[in-house]
Amino acid sequence: MNVEEMTGEFKRRSVDAPSLGHKVKFVFDDGGIIFWDGTVTPAIISNEDGEAETTLRLSIANMQRMMVGDLEPTLAYMTGKLKIEGSLGVAMKISGYVSD
Repeated sequence: MNVEEMTGEFKRRSVDAPSLGHKVKFVFDDGGIIFWDGTVTPAIISNEDGEAETTLRLSIANMQRMMVGDLEPTLAYMTGKLKIEGSLGVAMKISGYVSD
């Protein structure tokens, strides 16, 4: 799965989910970003960079593992596979949208 495919999957998952209420950016170590503007309904999810309250940094492979349920977000954070800048609370909230 590449960044564009992940963006599409995030869009699909956000349709029926409650509003996030925050702006979050995923920055991938191997290149690319996903920007999630959850302050509007429906959420705007794109690959355009923007100002975010919380930034999550990880590899594409680890993001993919989280999306299919092979890596728990909390474990990824505790083992250094996921780095969080900004609000830990927002990061925890978005983990419900990301992981299966």
